[in-house]
Amino acid sequence: MTNPTELDSAYSWRRLAVTLAIAATANVGMWAIVVIMPAVQQTFGIDRADTSLPYSVTMVGFAFGSVFIGRMVDRIGVFGSLNGAALCMTAGYLLAAQSGSIYSLSAYQLLIGFGAAVGFGPLIADISHWFLRRRGIAVAIVASGNYLSGAIWPTLLSPVLSGSGWQAVYVILAVCMVAIIVPLSFLLRRRIPFEATQRADNLAAANARSVQFSARSLQLLLVVAGLGCCVAMAMPQVHLVSLCVDLGYGPVAGAEMLSLMLLGGVVSRIAFGLIADRLGGVLTLLIGSTLQCIALFFYLPFDGLASLYAVSLVFGLSQGGIVPSYALIVREYLPAREAGTRVGTVLMATIFGMAIGGWMSGWIYDQTGSYQMAFINGILWNVLNIAIMAMIFLKSHSRTRTA
Repeated sequence: MTNPTELDSAYSWRRLAVTLAIAATANVGMWAIVVIMPAVQQTFGIDRADTSLPYSVTMVGFAFGSVFIGRMVDRIGVFGSLNGAALCMTAGYLLAAQSGSIYSLSAYQLLIGFGAAVGFGPLIADISHWFLRRRGIAVAIVASGNYLSGAIWPTLLSPVLSGSGWQAVYVILAVCMVAIIVPLSFLLRRRIPFEATQRADNLAAANARSVQFSARSLQLLLVVAGLGCCVAMAMPQVHLVSLCVDLGYGPVAGAEMLSLMLLGGVVSRIAFGLIADRLGGVLTLLIGSTLQCIALFFYLPFDGLASLYAVSLVFGLSQGGIVPSYALIVREYLPAREAGTRVGTVLMATIFGMAIGGWMSGWIYDQTGSYQMAFINGILWNVLNIAIMAMIFLKSHSRTRTA
């Protein structure tokens, strides 16, 4: 039987290691379509906006999956949720490999994205119950599975893509979902009782009283903020490979830059997790969002091969701590028993931001013939996020100082 002393325990850290392995596997559903995007465009003979459609649909599925699977984690636990999601992804990859048009591929990507969502918000919500003092770093490590996946899998799958085509890549991924996630899920069958989260709930209630927003208003502000930061984040993450193809550097260089960016994101998420344990989620998110905005500016004047590698690394190091901070804010201010649903709702907004930003950047490219205006569009959305988080921080800080 679990008790409150098991928060931040040795078992908690072992559970964290297993959760990270699952996250690094499941989240490939977000990145696979980015890697195969130039090959898909060539296969179907379509323009850049239409080529971006499967990615955007994937993120829509990811968004709804974050809420639905998060609610399932609240109700039945993470074990059953993981197995259902693994089967969903396997079916999606196998069907997508048989696609005859961009529209059928997009439909199957919806299924892939829905299942892949289990590797992010739901796993973050689950691990947050097992930590209190070190929750920031624990959440950051699980969230880094998303970037770790993007750094590892594109490199592993590039030879298959070059030699056998994108369809073979998807067949391999279908097998991996069942072969890796299902066995590991058996190590997460243990559930923590509500009594073990009582202290965390008490702290969340005290934090909620310190901020001048109701729970509903705070969640709405986080949703809008999440939309803004991730429209901006999507520009380089989704279109970096295509940008490199346009500049004549080829898809391999683009995939390497994407991997470098995401490795930087892994380092950033760990570092920001340590910072969050000291500064809290709101200030950590504000710092990360400001750094992301600065990094986006660097893409405007630089388009050389070496400079793009450098800027991509800077971007990854700047923005990795943003999305995990939303989960921390939810856990710091809102009830633990609703963690899966509430974290999923906020992360759904960030995923919609990625979906909208991915498509919007492609559309702007088609209208202007370059990505310059797309980067400027991302910067403006980023400013919206900064404004909201600054308002939350200042009101909360003012209220706490007055008290």
